[in-house]
Amino acid sequence: MKNLRWFVLGIIGGFVAAHLINKDPRGHELFEQVDARITEFTDRMSDAYRDQQNTLHAIVEDATASVVSAAESAQQTN
Repeated sequence: MKNLRWFVLGIIGGFVAAHLINKDPRGHELFEQVDARITEFTDRMSDAYRDQQNTLHAIVEDATASVVSAAESAQQTN
């Protein structure tokens, strides 16, 4: 229980400190830079995820087409 209190106090202290830093123009600029970096990172991660997802969809479509083609060939043979 004592650890939980310290954890909550740390979170509250962090919010208070961030609020005070954000009031200062230099601190506000710092937060804008951090936000820009985080946004750039998340954009890159999203793009990479979408690229990977498109690659996997293409692989599944190719495999499906191969299975359908093989099934059609097997039916024609019989």
